[in-house]
Amino acid sequence: MSIKVEMRGITKRFPGIVANDGISLTLMQGEILALLGENGAGKSTLMNILFGLYQPDEGEIHVNGKRVEISNPGTAIQLGLGMVHQHFKLVQPFTVTENIILGMEPRQGLRVNFRQAEQQVADISNRYGLKVDPRARIEDISVGMQQRVEILKTLYRGAEILIFDEPTAVLTPQEITELIEIMRKLVAEGKSIILITHKLKEIMAIANRVTVIRRGKVIDTLTVKDTNPDELAEKMVGREVSFRLDKAPAKPGKPVLTVSDVTARGANGVPVLSDVSLEVRGGEILGLAGVDGNGQSELIEALTGLRGVDSGRILLNGDDIAGASPRRIAESGLAHIPEDRHKRGLVLDFSMSENMVLKSYYTSAYNRGGFLDYEAIDKQAQRLIAEFDVRTPGTHTPARALSGGNQQKGIIAREVDQNPELLIAAQPTRGLDVGAIEFIHKRLLDQRDKGKAVLLVSLELDEILQLSDRIVVICGGRITGEVDPAQTTDRELGLLMSGTTAADGRAGSSKSTTGGEPHG
Repeated sequence: MSIKVEMRGITKRFPGIVANDGISLTLMQGEILALLGENGAGKSTLMNILFGLYQPDEGEIHVNGKRVEISNPGTAIQLGLGMVHQHFKLVQPFTVTENIILGMEPRQGLRVNFRQAEQQVADISNRYGLKVDPRARIEDISVGMQQRVEILKTLYRGAEILIFDEPTAVLTPQEITELIEIMRKLVAEGKSIILITHKLKEIMAIANRVTVIRRGKVIDTLTVKDTNPDELAEKMVGREVSFRLDKAPAKPGKPVLTVSDVTARGANGVPVLSDVSLEVRGGEILGLAGVDGNGQSELIEALTGLRGVDSGRILLNGDDIAGASPRRIAESGLAHIPEDRHKRGLVLDFSMSENMVLKSYYTSAYNRGGFLDYEAIDKQAQRLIAEFDVRTPGTHTPARALSGGNQQKGIIAREVDQNPELLIAAQPTRGLDVGAIEFIHKRLLDQRDKGKAVLLVSLELDEILQLSDRIVVICGGRITGEVDPAQTTDRELGLLMSGTTAADGRAGSSKSTTGGEPHG
């Protein structure tokens, strides 16, 4: 096998931090090389250098045996490189084809030849089993399908070397399985892939070799068949990581959250929640399991004041908060770790200090006579950053400059620090490494053991089964069942999530309230 990419002694410095410190790695023809490291270890920075988004301060890059200067992504594309970013670079109102050909439009005279473009997109999609509709609008398709569009975009531009940056961070388990199959097809066609990930299961399932980076330095490069998740985790975080969650039996108290017969409609008038009822007690973690798109987001919005309800009651410690403002709900004792950290969790151009007080800046602790007390705000930020190990050059660093995982840890720090009566944790470990996941799980259990109520919403079945004291399943905007995590399996849970019961092996009586079959 020939060497497709070689990076030698790459160093990249930012103010207050060395992101990459003399890193060297090689990618072979027809292999998948995993790049493993903690949040903020320097993985994405290294790949942004390879794709021409950053320039190295030191070091050199060789592609197909020749030393190259990659000054911008255009040069990278000409060299056969393509990058599928963690946060997609798509124009939402445009069609799939319009996004893919943007900047490389086939012409017929002075006009764009959309028929030819659509046929090319369809041909590539069929060749790799991507199953993408060339005429669909980006805003109308799922996150998993949008990622396929990003893959198509790189293939349309002739990429032989593909970089995947945290590709499974926003995918459902089924979409992850499908993506792994797509990657296998790409490699079988002779492509070479660099996969940035925290997920050890995926590395063991798909990668040939793995390079481990810790705090900007290469720790080791291993052949996957000769290693195991325990060894990789220890090399990644520099200590032994426990994959077993030790938790004491729950001691549930009185109900903190009571949802009774809540119904809500979407913008098109179609019901998105139908007669939803559930209860979360103090001293327990209630897991909400479901296939993405079956009402979880809408229920969270209703609970946090971001969506009105048509009928039903939402009681927080006996106080009806249905229809109340988000601020009033937060002041009543509810904290919320949102599933979309960029849209709902952070103001990306604000500093980390400012983001840490987004929900409390107006209080007397940080506000004096209508003016913000930046000294107090900075002290609060410094405390939370240290306590939650948020890797940032400083409190005044914009949130945008942090890795996705460190952005997430910042949000969790802010919300948990409120010591809420009810903590809604939606995809709390999305994009986090194993060490950070271990830390966050312990924090959620700490809340439970302090007698607080926790509503955990996650697409990770392992997380739901490990952390929850009870599990309710949502399908098609309805609660379709409740199970004891100690008495169920991921298969039985998966059947309930799809609207099928293990007992009868067929579709349950619950139908989708969002216009047809339950979302999948």
